[in-house]
Order: sequence, then structure tokens, then C-alpha cells
Amino acid sequence: MKQVTLLGATGSIGLSTLDVIARHPDQFSVFALTANTQVERLYQQCRAYQPEYAVMVDPQAAEQLQQKLQQAALDTRVLAGIDGLIQVASDKRTDYVMAAIVGAAGLQPTLAAARAGKRVLLANKEALVMSGRLFMDAIKENQAELLPIDSEHNAIFQCIPGRLAGNVKELGVRRILLTGSGGPFRQTPLSQLGAVTPEQAVAHPNWDMGRKISVDSATMMNKGLELIEACWLFDAVPDFIQIVVHPQSVVHSMVEYNDGSVLAQLGQPDMRTPIAHAMAWPARMDSGVDRLDLFDVAHLDFERPDYERFPCLQLAEHAARQSGTAPTILNAANEVAVQAFLDNGLGFTGIADVVKSVLNVMSSRDASDLDTILADDEQARQYAHEYIHQAHTRVK
Repeated sequence: MKQVTLLGATGSIGLSTLDVIARHPDQFSVFALTANTQVERLYQQCRAYQPEYAVMVDPQAAEQLQQKLQQAALDTRVLAGIDGLIQVASDKRTDYVMAAIVGAAGLQPTLAAARAGKRVLLANKEALVMSGRLFMDAIKENQAELLPIDSEHNAIFQCIPGRLAGNVKELGVRRILLTGSGGPFRQTPLSQLGAVTPEQAVAHPNWDMGRKISVDSATMMNKGLELIEACWLFDAVPDFIQIVVHPQSVVHSMVEYNDGSVLAQLGQPDMRTPIAHAMAWPARMDSGVDRLDLFDVAHLDFERPDYERFPCLQLAEHAARQSGTAPTILNAANEVAVQAFLDNGLGFTGIADVVKSVLNVMSSRDASDLDTILADDEQARQYAHEYIHQAHTRVK
């Protein structure tokens, strides 16, 4: 019986993970569940799974949850804040840690899980985007296990059997083909992108994701962040990875070998597949996902990315080549810009403008320590907020 700590239990990855766990009660139990502010949803999850701990990042939300659990006579202990996240991620009773907190907020608890030698199921790409070398060193030095949950990286892992980290060129790999759907605006006239609304941007054609990640998919920033993550996971340079737009989201990624072979992992666009794969690895288990019917799919399309349509992708590739804290700066500016867009305080095309401006004003530094990474993250957010404020002032 493996004890699972779920960082980000109320999000889409968290819900899918709990669905997989519920299908295998003889193999997995929930040790801890965490959320930011969604008290009612986490309360219902505590009732269903009765974890040892529940963590709310927001202290007031933690107090509300504590009251509801006491009224229901549940023994789950409630913790609050980043310290609570770190505690449950590194607790000696935890075997697996699903790192599914969106954004930079997930960095420190995910890093704590690596340092505690856990099997880290990595859905929080920002942990590697921001602190790639620190994180990979922590995995190695503490004999932790790292299994990728992003469907693309999980697909690559499945196409390079048993191999994660280390130089994949030694296995005869010539190139990694990282696929992405192109989001909802792949064919929208460029002249109309400035008028895109948050409701349109979060309506992904294939995947059921949270609002922030859905916007990242629409700008293809998500694919740029995944490229940076893939570089660390598979010890590759950016030019070793080709982004391929694949609107059907059936081929989740591919690996090309020196002999001309190209191995692809196919499946339904359902995150329960990579979750179940990583939880059961090296075995396999049922995920609850419908079988893929190739006759229904009928055809598969592949396109080169359009950088005029997706400037965020190009910015991410540039940050990947710069390395250091450039990816941290990129991610921080993007998080601020996306939130401003979702709050109707910034136009859709303004997201790339904000990120580009912050990357231009800040210089990349060596990312060898966490303090430097967090400092550049904070500085980039400040610059992003200032840019958005100045843009509003100019409009007025």
C-alpha cells in the first residue's frame, strides 16, 4: 500500500489522480491533500478519502476547513501555508508525491519532496523551469524517483524505456518531437487575436485543464515551458527538441532514433493515462480511460509552429537557450500577464508583450541557488505589474 500526498488536489490533475487512486484501493491510500482556497471541494475530498493531513495555503481557508472537519467529526489534521505543504511533501510516511500545484507556488514543496527521496510525480513543470539544475541534483543526491506527468514528457519517457535523465544521445536518440495541439486559435485570423476573451481562451478543443494552463496552451507558452522541462528531464539542449503542432492531440510526443525509427506514444487526451503510468511504473494498471479507436480518429495532422501567431513560444525558446534564471523570469512574467488577462486587465496579445518587455529589462543570472531564483522570480513579477500598469496609463 503506497501512501500518496497530493499537492493541488482540487485542480484538474488532482481530480484525475484521485479518480485513479479510487480504482485501486488495494494499492494506494491518500496521506495528504492540499489546496489553495477551495475549502468546500477539499472538505468533500477529505470526507471521501480521510487523509492524515489537509493543507490550505490560505490561512483563513485553513481555519474554515478545520471547523468543517471538526463538525463532521473527521480526524484529518489541518495545516496552513507553504510550511504545511513542505511538511506533507517530505513526511517520512509519504511514498509518492503528486506535484500538481500550478505555477511557481509549487516549486518549494516539490523540491522538498525530491530532497526527501520520494517518488515525485511531476505535473508542476515550473519546478524544472525555474530550478532545473537544483531540482535534478536533488533527485539524484537523495535517490528520489522522478516520473513525468505532463502527457508529452510521459510519452517521451515511454518511448525511451526506463530512461530519465542522463544523455539520451547515448541511446541513439537523434531528436525529440514534442507535440502540441495549437490550442483554440490555431486557425483564427491574426487580426482577431487582440479581441480574444478569457472565456474563448480557456475553451481548449481537446483537454480539460485549469484556466491558467488553458491560456498557456492558447498562446503556446505551455509548449515553451514544456521544452525547457524536457531539456532537464532528458539532458537535452533546446535545438535537440522539435515542436510539432498536432491538432488531434492523439500522438502525445515522439522520439526519433539514429537508425531512422520514430517511436510515438498515442492515446486519448486524458490525463489519467500518464498519471496511472507514473503511479504503476514499471508495471501497468487500468486508468479508466476509454480505448483509442483509430478508425474514429481517421487521420493525424502535423504542422510547423507559426511564431507570428505564437510569439510566446519563441520567447520561451529564447529563454531556454539563455538558461540561468531566464526561464524563471519568463515564467514569472507570464504568470502575471495571464492572470491580468483572465481578470480582463490585459488583452490576449498583450501577454507576449509583457513577457518580452520583462525579458528585455532583466538579465539572466546563474541559477545555482534557490535564493537567486526566488529573487529573480519576485523581481520579474514586479516588472510585469509595472508594465501592465503603464500600459493602462498610456491607454487612458
